[in-house]
Amino acid sequence: MLKMIFGIFKKIILAAFILYGFNLLMSPLSVIVPINIITVSAVTILGFPGLFGLIVIMLIAL
Repeated sequence: MLKMIFGIFKKIILAAFILYGFNLLMSPLSVIVPINIITVSAVTILGFPGLFGLIVIMLIAL
């Protein structure tokens, strides 16, 4: 049980770092995905397809 909780916690931290790294790399192009609980949970659950989905949503919203 404790191993599963640490695994989920590790995925959440990794998703936040992925979003931060993406924002760091894409900030000169003004494509920024906000880091909040919804975006972090989407990337945590879906992985990189979730990140690409968020990018598409942000580009459509512009």
